Amino acid sequence: MLGTIVNSLAIIIGSLAGLILKGGIPVSMGDTITKGLGLCIMYIGISGTMKGEDMLLLIFSVVIGAVIGEIIDIDKRFSNFGNKVEKLLSKNGESKVAEGFVNASLLFCVGSMAVVGALQSGLEGNHETLYTKSVLDGITSVIFTSTMGIGVILSAISVFIYQGAITVLASFLKNLLTDPIVREMSAVGSLLIVGIGFNLLGAAKVKVANLLPAVFVPFVYGIIQLFIL
Repeated sequence: MLGTIVNSLAIIIGSLAGLILKGGIPVSMGDTITKGLGLCIMYIGISGTMKGEDMLLLIFSVVIGAVIGEIIDIDKRFSNFGNKVEKLLSKNGESKVAEGFVNASLLFCVGSMAVVGALQSGLEGNHETLYTKSVLDGITSVIFTSTMGIGVILSAISVFIYQGAITVLASFLKNLLTDPIVREMSAVGSLLIVGIGFNLLGAAKVKVANLLPAVFVPFVYGIIQLFIL
């Protein structure tokens, strides 16, 4: 769990720094920075998706994940939590808490580095990937918080729960998490990052949260292959 703890702390520190800078960044500059980050995020997502080798599995994962996600309506649950916090902070004039929380949580949790890094921590006790991710997330949280507000700091909770759960589960499932399974899980996660990029650019409104179950479909498929097919 050390890598996940460091990652969560990096987000908190970065968010606090972003709050300090919030008043010093013009609205137009913040918007341009956000759009620029959107382009970078799309590049990262596309690059990671191309590393996958099973296109059909990728497609089925997204479809199945979307069905499960819509039934559970993860996006709404994320937004409701953010809105509740926003109401608590509204007396202090805070706004857009839900937006910052949802966007940051998805970006920090969905990527290939989150999945692979958490798996490495659980399988090998190797935290290097999550340390690298911590630096990137810390820098990103500075920018996000300066433009989206205090909601970004809440994403540290999401990261701790999400990556921590993967790390703990990985330690118990060492014999089942083969390289092909991890590769395809990372490819699906990277595809979802592209959706986050579209959202930040304002080009579309993709409910990325409702696609989160797709990341775990390759794992289920791998288990079925191993024991049934």
